Amino acid sequence: MHRIDRLGVLLSFVGALALALLPLVVFKANRIVPGEPRALLDLVPTAALALYFTLAVAAGVAVFIQSPRVRLLAALIGIAALAVAVASAADILTPAGNRVVRVAPGAAFWIVLIALGLLATDALTRLRPGPVLRVATLVIFLAATLTALGSGFFDDLSIMREYAVNATRFAHEARRHLLLALGSLAAAVIVALPLGVLCHRQPRLRNAVLGVLNVVQTIPSIALFGILMAPLAAMALAFPALAALGLSGIGAAPAAIALFLYSLLPIVGNTVVGLGRVSPAAVDAARGMGLTDGQVLRQIELPLALPTILTGVRIVLVQNIGMVTIAALIGGGGFGAFVFQGIGQTAIDLVLLGAIPTVVLAFSAAVVLDALTDLTRRMPR
Repeated sequence: MHRIDRLGVLLSFVGALALALLPLVVFKANRIVPGEPRALLDLVPTAALALYFTLAVAAGVAVFIQSPRVRLLAALIGIAALAVAVASAADILTPAGNRVVRVAPGAAFWIVLIALGLLATDALTRLRPGPVLRVATLVIFLAATLTALGSGFFDDLSIMREYAVNATRFAHEARRHLLLALGSLAAAVIVALPLGVLCHRQPRLRNAVLGVLNVVQTIPSIALFGILMAPLAAMALAFPALAALGLSGIGAAPAAIALFLYSLLPIVGNTVVGLGRVSPAAVDAARGMGLTDGQVLRQIELPLALPTILTGVRIVLVQNIGMVTIAALIGGGGFGAFVFQGIGQTAIDLVLLGAIPTVVLAFSAAVVLDALTDLTRRMPR
């Protein structure tokens, strides 16, 4: 007798409810008018029946099958069938040569996609893949997704139409997003790592530094951007050389400084915690062998504290990728430019063009740094 999986029951129920009550495909005469739900079964009966059969099988696997490999395969096949069915509907609904019509995935699509994604994530968690395999799986999935999107089969979907219109700008904003997130992280590591070592060595200094960084962390991002605008604008006005280098009250400068300030606390705090967990016996043994304080730090303490420090770096990178989106409000650029432009124009597809890559970047960064942290824990000491 098969044991019923509770998560599978929940995901299957939510997915079935979404398919029964919400539209899978939405047709819009242009990018800003309200959408009209269209029945997939009326548009592409063969694809619709194949999709419903595939999702029914995936639901059965989710409820009754415990094998993580079978569950993962069912989730991936369900995701592929869902994407193909919606793309087929978009192809049917879009007149040849028409660049105005928009066909978007409906609410049911997103809910079922999330349910299948959770099923796949649960299966991967049960498989407990090693760090290298996790990164390889991520790379394969991203490569397969980009190959499918580049094939032209999905070009009639609304979000791909928005990408086609904004392709050059998309590449520019992607570079800006990555530069702001990674640049602020690199600067924070350079400052926070020695500051964390100093706080570990000087307990009296530790409370003061962490207290100040905690205060910075509690300031809302929009407020911090606003606080930085006035002094940076005054500095640019007083020192033209700084203005020539790009310093100003709006744009990338206040965004980068704010992200840098937000990045300090997790790295400093995790450095202090990681160094505090190093065995005093290991340190004493190293000193007994004649190592200097600097050698003990480089060869013993930092390598042993590295997994904890990397955990702080992971927190910062994921945080920064998300916060760069908000920086678009002050001209910082990045994917947030599409998000806020789409909100202003009530164009949800343009919002998704900025939101989806941000989520993918944050998720990918978390997977890669988690894997790197696991690898450092498994390294021989």
